[in-house]
Amino acid sequence: MESRPLLVVDGANVVGSRPDGWWRDRAGAAARLRDALASVGEAGVPPELPPPVRVVLVVEGAARHVTSVPGVEVVSAPGSGDDTVVELVAAAPQRRRVVVTADRELRERVTALGAEVRGPRWLGR
Repeated sequence: MESRPLLVVDGANVVGSRPDGWWRDRAGAAARLRDALASVGEAGVPPELPPPVRVVLVVEGAARHVTSVPGVEVVSAPGSGDDTVVELVAAAPQRRRVVVTADRELRERVTALGAEVRGPRWLGR
């Protein structure tokens, strides 16, 4: 059984939480988020989430072709990114799961499965 905590990042929601022009280049914004997350696997998010951490970034739509890098697994949602986040959480019931999103409905869905939820600012990007 995997013992590392699972950090699942709702890419569209986190990217969309900052008005920095992301809408002009959704894939580029998702790639920048992915790159910002690359150190989290080894560093964690102190003090709440000690390392090592399995980091998964869920992308959708125009960002669907962003690829994984060392330290960040990128999962392209075939449909709804929210549904993919829920599937990832449901598939790992025996480990600590932390979901980063500000989406209220998604927060409710994953907490019902026992996951913890943090807002986009928690990442400190």
